[in-house]
Amino acid sequence: MDNDADVLARFGLRVRQLRKELDYSQEAFAARCGLDRTYLGGIERGERNLSLRNIEVIAQALGVSVSELMKGV
Repeated sequence: MDNDADVLARFGLRVRQLRKELDYSQEAFAARCGLDRTYLGGIERGERNLSLRNIEVIAQALGVSVSELMKGV
């Protein structure tokens, strides 16, 4: 796996971890973010190279800062 895929996979795992800690289904969380569920699923699987704007949207929906969201990524 190349470095780009590594960071995408790590970010996706982090989003999934925080989403589950808040007990959101993928569908409910996607709605909270204003993102399509399939797009969010792709993020969590490390298949999507998302924009900084969407990273901020996800962080806000999780109630964390962007830096907290990126912790360990």
